[in-house]
Amino acid sequence: MASAIKRVIPMLDRILVQRAEVKTTTAGGILLPEESVPKEMQGIVVAVGPGARNPGGAGHLSVGVKEGDRVLLPKYGGTKVDMDDQREYVLFRESDILAKLE
Repeated sequence: MASAIKRVIPMLDRILVQRAEVKTTTAGGILLPEESVPKEMQGIVVAVGPGARNPGGAGHLSVGVKEGDRVLLPKYGGTKVDMDDQREYVLFRESDILAKLE
């Protein structure tokens, strides 16, 4: 009953981000162990939820980022999401995103 995930739609104000790849080699070609390389603090928004519920009535509050935006991420936090491919995905709330990069 193994089925591939076709699409992920985050709930409310959550944002699915693909962390940027970390360079594991130096300019001279030396390979670095993964433990010594810090986490990349940038990512690309893969999917966005509809937004937080509007406390004053019906509907949702709009989210400040959209799919394809580059964002600055906190060093810690978020929920790791494992999918079929080998990329690293993390689910954050909108308030956890530090900045939008242009």
